[in-house]
Amino acid sequence: MSRRPRRNHSPAFKAKVALAAVRGEKTMSELAEQFDVHPNQISTWRDQLLEGATEVFGGAEKPEAAVPTIDVKSLHAKIGELTLENDFLSGALGKAGLLPSAKR
Repeated sequence: MSRRPRRNHSPAFKAKVALAAVRGEKTMSELAEQFDVHPNQISTWRDQLLEGATEVFGGAEKPEAAVPTIDVKSLHAKIGELTLENDFLSGALGKAGLLPSAKR
């Protein structure tokens, strides 16, 4: 007996199944047969829907991630430092004859 390949369901399909489960018009077995999904999966989707329902109406606000402040002066200083190092190293490689002629 071979197993069915793993399926990925769209969020719209999950919502449709979860809403049908929340309505309670049919049993889990009937829903599982109708949507061709295991009853445990339907229960999981229903629970996720009920947990996330408060977020739809602005209930539990998520704390926004603090944007780190960027120190532009230190970044410009680092760019200048790296540019100086690159110029020095390319000059040294050029004098040593290790730099291709196209980049001299």
